[in-house]
Amino acid sequence: MSSVSGRVIEGNNLEVLATLPDATATLIYIDPPFNTGREQSRSKVTTVLAADDSTKGLAGFKGKSYERTRSDLMSYDDRFDDYWAFLEPRLREAWRLLADDGTLYLHLDYREAHYAKVMLDALFGRESFINELIWAYDYGAKAKGRWPAKHDTILVYVKNPKGYYFNSEEVDREPYMAPGLVTPEKAAKGKLPTDVWWHTIVSPTGKEKTGYPTQKPEGILRRIIQASSREGDTVIDFFAGSGTTGAVAASLGRHFILIDQNPEALAVMRKRFAPLEGVVRFE
Repeated sequence: MSSVSGRVIEGNNLEVLATLPDATATLIYIDPPFNTGREQSRSKVTTVLAADDSTKGLAGFKGKSYERTRSDLMSYDDRFDDYWAFLEPRLREAWRLLADDGTLYLHLDYREAHYAKVMLDALFGRESFINELIWAYDYGAKAKGRWPAKHDTILVYVKNPKGYYFNSEEVDREPYMAPGLVTPEKAAKGKLPTDVWWHTIVSPTGKEKTGYPTQKPEGILRRIIQASSREGDTVIDFFAGSGTTGAVAASLGRHFILIDQNPEALAVMRKRFAPLEGVVRFE
């Protein structure tokens, strides 16, 4: 544990990210608390960031230019402009901050996944899309007028589709549903997870519970960090919340950088990381 270092940075993540050097992280996980059914205010001002040398050459969605894709989508659905204005500059920073062999995991609910997929196709290039992971769970009210929504989407994109790091041998495996149909050796080892993950939510009475409302289970982050980073690599989370990304990263021997400006989140993380005094630095 002494070889691991962690930083928890208080502030607007877009401003903080601009201070970090290129290629800082092998893995970036972000779970933006945006547009999940709450009323959003429309802005009359549209901010367009000029493409820098690191992103303007990307082929993007269906071979169209980055700017053309954005324009087409805005004309199709003006709500896209709200979402793009919020998420686009953060995704651009993610591309810059990833090492050449790095991976981005973008965690969303069903309302925004389609918008973000098109953004990432434009920013990273469609060839950099690796997976659409489905995290399935079961909790909450039962819808009667539609199929109940019981999953989140995690989009997986890589910086370099010809040279990214992924090690399935490090991932915690799942039990076979029919172990009698495979060899005893395979049954004992378990099977590699597919792109559909069943994992319960954080139990209200479990030892993981921090009290933070959007806390994600350690098991989900453990699988992501095991597969897409090595011991000694750096993991970044732009929307740190309860600090689960950092807690799991530290337990697996990874360095981490967490960013949040919510006082509640920072209070939770101070308590959570208290046992790692001297390892985790609050800034």
